[in-house]
Amino acid sequence: MQQNRYEMMTTTPVPKLILKMAVPTIISMLVTGIYNTADTFFVGKISTQATAAVGIVFTVMALVQATGFFCGHGSGNFLSRMLGAGKTKEANEMASTGFALAIILGIIIAIVGNIFVDDIAMMIGSTPTTLEDTRKYMRIILIGAPFMTGQFVINNQLRFQGSAVYAMVGLMCGAAMNMVLDPLLIFVFNMGVTGAAVATIMGQITSFIVLLVGSSKGENIRLSFKNIHINSYYIKEITNGGAPSLFRQALAAIASLLMNKAAGTFGGDAAIAGMSVNTRVMMMMSSALIGFGQGYQPVCSFNYGAGLKKRVKEGYFFCVKYSTIFLCIVGAVCFYFAPQIIAVFRDDPEVIAVGSVALKWTSATIPLSGCIVMTNMMLQSIGRGVKASIMASCRNGIFFIPMILLLPQLFGLFGVEITQAVADIFSILVSIPMAYSEIRHFKE
Repeated sequence: MQQNRYEMMTTTPVPKLILKMAVPTIISMLVTGIYNTADTFFVGKISTQATAAVGIVFTVMALVQATGFFCGHGSGNFLSRMLGAGKTKEANEMASTGFALAIILGIIIAIVGNIFVDDIAMMIGSTPTTLEDTRKYMRIILIGAPFMTGQFVINNQLRFQGSAVYAMVGLMCGAAMNMVLDPLLIFVFNMGVTGAAVATIMGQITSFIVLLVGSSKGENIRLSFKNIHINSYYIKEITNGGAPSLFRQALAAIASLLMNKAAGTFGGDAAIAGMSVNTRVMMMMSSALIGFGQGYQPVCSFNYGAGLKKRVKEGYFFCVKYSTIFLCIVGAVCFYFAPQIIAVFRDDPEVIAVGSVALKWTSATIPLSGCIVMTNMMLQSIGRGVKASIMASCRNGIFFIPMILLLPQLFGLFGVEITQAVADIFSILVSIPMAYSEIRHFKE
């Protein structure tokens, strides 16, 4: 079975192979994008304060996701390269080790987070009018942290093994559960933001169970207690492959925190809600891009491990070209219909005013994300941890953080609205030389 997989990954024409891998991951990410915006959509029918609270807790969710992606991408990148090199023992041990580490870290986050829930709520930007909703939503989200980190690991490991369909099914089952429970718990049982949080966690648990079952099917590596080896060798490899994802997601959490605080300072709860809706819409816009890139990642890491660098290079340029074309189309649509899109989530003139300006600016620069994201994924998949970490830190850290601290001081609320667009422009200036520094060594 492993030989069949090797032949598929190393001999199938690159565009065909990427599309085969990408279609399930694009569907998964689009569903996940809808999944992530479901709470914002339904909670938006309650109040502006409830919408703001969900946006504030996004910071915590981003940190939980960062942990899951750290373990998932770190273990997945390594095991894919090992499978490409024919080293199945190391691949098997890494799969179980990465999963176990994610569960342990998720439990720690759940316990510590609930002990200090009020302090965390105030630290990440909650206001006196949003504190109660923030506390209710966050407590339940934190309880589900081990399931969230665990399902991110299995999902990514399945993708890196070339089993994107299993990963897709797991995510879609969780998304369906969340979207069914959201209106039921929020409106029928009158649970408000608590219902939204319960729906989210039930979705995560559903994905966790389905993905765990999927990992035991077909040619996939089986998770096993005897293969858990939490030692310096595997921790180092997880860190090398997962650090870029950790930086990217953790900085997204910090960026969200700083944006909430800046929006609250210059525009109050309505501005926080407007920027929160903009963030969720942009996540949905980017979901197809991420899915496309995730289709490239196993092709990249597997073929790099097999020494077929020409295929890595071919796949990179294929993905950059077509992702940029796609984002130009999507960006134009979101730019033109920005007010109507924001109004779908919260029909409040103040929220629409803030969110639509931010959405127009981010839509104008989102085509740059094709090169930025694919460069980051390529560097991460071939084991260039330092370069990938730098690249992953640009949009939400290296450039975003100085801009969110500076621009609002110069331009007020408008500075908050344009921060992401400015950070994207600077990020593309880093991604091009980063990509060239590696690709020039890939001989034809």
